[in-house]
Amino acid sequence: MGVEGGMKCVKFLLFFFNFIFWLCGLALIIIGIMVQMSLHSTFMIRDASASGAPILLIGVGVVIFFIAFFGCCGAWKENYCMITTFAVLLSLVIIAEIAAAIAGYVFRNKLSTIVQDSLTDTINSYKNGTKEFKASVDKMQESWKCCGVNSSTDWKFFSTEGNTVPDSCCLNVTTNCGKGAMTDGSKVYQKGCHDAMVAYLKENIQWVIVAALVIAFLQIMGIVFACLLMRGIRSGYEVM
Repeated sequence: MGVEGGMKCVKFLLFFFNFIFWLCGLALIIIGIMVQMSLHSTFMIRDASASGAPILLIGVGVVIFFIAFFGCCGAWKENYCMITTFAVLLSLVIIAEIAAAIAGYVFRNKLSTIVQDSLTDTINSYKNGTKEFKASVDKMQESWKCCGVNSSTDWKFFSTEGNTVPDSCCLNVTTNCGKGAMTDGSKVYQKGCHDAMVAYLKENIQWVIVAALVIAFLQIMGIVFACLLMRGIRSGYEVM
C-alpha cells in the first residue's frame, strides 16, 4: 500500500529534491563543458592535468542527471528497491565529489606552474600560429591589459630585432604600435599575463567550490529523505 501521513510529505520532498539534483547535474555538465572550452581554447592551457577537473565535473554531472531521474521515478512509484538503489548511488556520488575536491586542491597547487608553461608555449607558437590562435592571444592581452608571460620581454623572439611585441600589448592598440616598443612603458603594458590568469582561475575555482558545497548539502538531504521514505514504505509492507 502507499505511504500515508508525514511520509507523503517526505515523498514529495524527495521528488522535489531529485528535481533539484537533476538541474544540478545539468548545471555541472554545462559548467564542465564551459571550463574545458575555456581552458583549451580561450586561454590555450594544454597541460593534460588541467583537463581532469572539467572532465570529472562533466562525468559527475552526467551521473547525477541520471540518478536524479531514477530517484524521481522511485519516489513517485514508492518503489523500495529503486529508492534504496538511489540512496546508494547518491552516496557513491558524494564520495566521488570528495575525490574531485581533493583533485581540485592538488590542481590548485599546480595552477601557477601549469599557467606558466602553457603561456610560454603559447608565446612560442604565436608567430607561426593560425589566425584564430593569434586572435585568441591578442584578445587575452587586450582584455587583461598584459603582455607576455611575466613581462613584455618574453616576446623577445617575436621579431629579429628582439624589441617588438604584438600590437595587442599596446596601451592604445593601433597598427604596428608594438614595433620597437617592448620596454616602453608609455606604449606597451610591462606586466605579464601569468598573475592575471592565475587570479582569474582561482576566483572561478572558489565559485566551483561554493557550488559543490551547496550541491553536497542537497545530496545529503536527499539521502536523508530517501532513508525516511524507505522506512515508511517498509513499515507499510510490514503492516500488510
